[in-house]
Amino acid sequence: MSFLIDVNNKQINAQKGEMLLEVLKRNGIKVPTLCYIKDKFPSGACRMCVVENLKTGKLITACSSPVEEGMNVLTHSPRVVESRKTIVELLLSNHPDDCLYCVRNKNCELQSLSEELQVRERKIRGKKNGYYMDHSGASIVRDPDKCILCGRCVRICDEVMGVSAIDFINRGSKSIIGTTFNAGLNTSSCVNCGQCILVCPTGALSEKSHFVGVIDALNNPIKTVVVQYAPAISVSLAEEFNMPAGKDINGIMNAALRKIGFDKVFDTTFSADLTIMEEASELIYRIQNSGTLPMITSCCPGWIKFAEEFYPEFIPNLSSCKSPQQMLGAVIKSYWSEKSGIKPENIYSVSIMPCTAKKFEAQREEMTREGISDVDAVLTTRELGQLIRMYGVDMNQIEPETADSPHGFRSSAGKLFGASGGVMEAAIRTAYNMITGDELIQFQIPAIRGLNGRKEIKINVNGIELGIAVVNGLANARLLLEEIKNGKNDVHFIEVMACPGGCINGGGQHIGADENSIKARMLSLYDIDERETLKVSHKNPEIIALYKEFLEKPLGHLSHELLHTHYVKRDVLK
Repeated sequence: MSFLIDVNNKQINAQKGEMLLEVLKRNGIKVPTLCYIKDKFPSGACRMCVVENLKTGKLITACSSPVEEGMNVLTHSPRVVESRKTIVELLLSNHPDDCLYCVRNKNCELQSLSEELQVRERKIRGKKNGYYMDHSGASIVRDPDKCILCGRCVRICDEVMGVSAIDFINRGSKSIIGTTFNAGLNTSSCVNCGQCILVCPTGALSEKSHFVGVIDALNNPIKTVVVQYAPAISVSLAEEFNMPAGKDINGIMNAALRKIGFDKVFDTTFSADLTIMEEASELIYRIQNSGTLPMITSCCPGWIKFAEEFYPEFIPNLSSCKSPQQMLGAVIKSYWSEKSGIKPENIYSVSIMPCTAKKFEAQREEMTREGISDVDAVLTTRELGQLIRMYGVDMNQIEPETADSPHGFRSSAGKLFGASGGVMEAAIRTAYNMITGDELIQFQIPAIRGLNGRKEIKINVNGIELGIAVVNGLANARLLLEEIKNGKNDVHFIEVMACPGGCINGGGQHIGADENSIKARMLSLYDIDERETLKVSHKNPEIIALYKEFLEKPLGHLSHELLHTHYVKRDVLK
């Protein structure tokens, strides 16, 4: 049922059951928020979205107030603006005055609100917080002094990720957000996904920087510094430079990385193809030899840690394949090292990832061989943008270049890894060929594409009906695993990505992206798959050459030594 309401002395359409904030947004009226999360039950805690209800004379929160027939509100009356300004002044009263040094300078919601509301002097003086920064985590740094208690990180961690690593502690003016027993992130159930960073309005949460190590290596004449970048990076980096969301700047990025000083530029999509060769072979082996099913993908380190902590009984179900990042790191420090005549210890391997959990993954003991890590440093999409600006590279004034070979050629199937369902789609294409000897008539599998948190289909391959499930957002993974434990779901192969939508919405991506931006990144990957001719991993000539010259065959002895790993139960504070 629709009706009219009065907003700022004009009538606009509203639907029964809608919250006022959504109606205002739909009609191009911007109302500031801090605690609000789209599609989540509103808390109305921050009070930034108050509007003046002329019928009652009260200030009401737009995010939690349902529209009513005959409603009459003002969104920016003097009373409303003064209320919002007072809230900001109160938040600033004990906030650190270090904006120039803050990682979120010029991209901070509190800073932006201060500017919008013309907060130009300190009218309220409070006692400054004096909490310790938490550097204990492998991927994420917490600065409680900058926390404004909006609660968005708590809700994302609980409702979307199903992890609940952080929560409110204490009461009233002594409230803080922290981990169990207020210990370090390293002892908590945090899976390093970084979704909390994406929703944090200030600099209270940020990724652990590997900048110093990378810059030192670039300036070290003894080191050969190589870099790889994940499939999602080329369609998400553009936003760091105010380019349209989803624009593919792969070639420009290759050129920028060389201008910075990297000796070799490789594409992790190559090793996504390599992952598919191993993973598809492993799936077929398990099906044909009564192995542990369902087999679950192992590309996402956030998901892996989640399984180790909350569902250790499913560890045998995890694919033993390393992620594409770690596979390429291992190949660089073995095959490429030998072929180039460079000792592995003199190679400094950097990866550019859309994911903060990749920082955690790179330092795992399982990802080290003979004392040498597969990958030495991980930078997020955001950090790559910072590095490019630091080195003065003008992204609008350079010519595109190709990645280095070997390890630079890829299929479009590997490129799909950046979106939820992409690993599964790429694996099905190759598994079908390995089983039947033929190619799929229709490569695209629409049923497992898109941003839905859960997708399931059945696929018949040579008389074998495979149950396929794709989930993103660990809360959705939890629901699926519980169903399987209770015998309510019959699937053979599961893809899990921790972040909603997959790597295109990873915790290391551009802060401030909305759902349309995330969709644009996904559609860009689909467009690449649509227009390019090499659509399957098993026909990548550089993958074929790698097996012929070095690895011999998928699941072979050397493949197991370099490209596969194992996981164990992980005890943490919950």
